[in-house]
Amino acid sequence: MNKFGILLFSLAAVSCMGQKEYTSPAGYDLSRPETFKMPVILDEISGITFTNSDTLYAVQDEKGTVFHFQPGSEALAATKFGRKGDYEDLSVSNGNIVVLRSDGSLYAFPLNETAQPEAASVKEWKKAVPAGEYEALYADPQNNEVYVLCKQCEADKKTSQVTGYILQWTGGELVTKTTFTLDAATLQNGKSKKAALKPSALARNPKTGEWYILSSVNKLLLVADREWHVKETHTLKPSLFPQPEGIAFDKAGNLWISNEKDQAAYGTVLKFALKQ
Repeated sequence: MNKFGILLFSLAAVSCMGQKEYTSPAGYDLSRPETFKMPVILDEISGITFTNSDTLYAVQDEKGTVFHFQPGSEALAATKFGRKGDYEDLSVSNGNIVVLRSDGSLYAFPLNETAQPEAASVKEWKKAVPAGEYEALYADPQNNEVYVLCKQCEADKKTSQVTGYILQWTGGELVTKTTFTLDAATLQNGKSKKAALKPSALARNPKTGEWYILSSVNKLLLVADREWHVKETHTLKPSLFPQPEGIAFDKAGNLWISNEKDQAAYGTVLKFALKQ
């Protein structure tokens, strides 16, 4: 091989070494989404969820409003439930839409009131969990438990753990049932590192029961087992996930991730079809 050929080979090798490897959880291909562009009102889309229908429910982090629509349709309905605030996630539990504010406050109103422009029966639990910053919420439809995961809490400072809280519906009220911890010491592909994980969304895979934890700050998707032991970490490609803030599964097991606008021209919702 001549000097020119050696140079080309060396440059190619360096280029390959510099490329990050982007992996995907079993059943999905995170490099091949179906992309849905969001209207301007959802530039700051921060949380998404499904019911048993194909309707996607969403909040954005500036308005106390729940939006719902069929992905791909231009029709968008909105239901106001509260004042302006930093609303981060939502889920459906016990026949209610439950919304999480970043300070740990929770709001709930009957799902059927999303047919109205303003909810009439809103309940509020101010700072339902200890002081901290929160963005991740999931409601289990089977046992009416509501899971809230810390983004930044005093209990987790200088540790690799993330604290979570489980609340239970009791007599129409949400009451703290117990706590749990997720050990995020293995953030960097199995290398022990006390890098703070800052979850931005939480969902449960209906097919496997595994927890999917999304982090916009860390550009990561973590997969944990039912007992919150991290099994996999997947680095997210910034060009596809500029600011991933919401995650959900639909009834067919397809994975959905939403992105705030960030530096992009618009917010997006990405669908990753379950491989058959």
